[in-house]
Amino acid sequence: MKNIFLRTKQLAWYMLDNKATIRQTAKAFAMAKSTVHYDLQNRLKIIDPDLYCQISSLLEENFKQKSIRGGLATKQKYMQLKTKK
Repeated sequence: MKNIFLRTKQLAWYMLDNKATIRQTAKAFAMAKSTVHYDLQNRLKIIDPDLYCQISSLLEENFKQKSIRGGLATKQKYMQLKTKK
């Protein structure tokens, strides 16, 4: 159980230090996105409420930017396809 607490805190500190998304954090730790999300949304709330407040702010900010990043990724994809023709 102790290592789950440690892992959860490491995930949180990584996200805060790097302003990372859940996807980036999962890739860095070679974990599933669902595991990272569960750890940060459910376990961290119990383990460290102050750290959870910081993470929830970052997650909210990332959620607001999600559609913008998705739109930019789509634009880039079609620009690359256009240049290949």
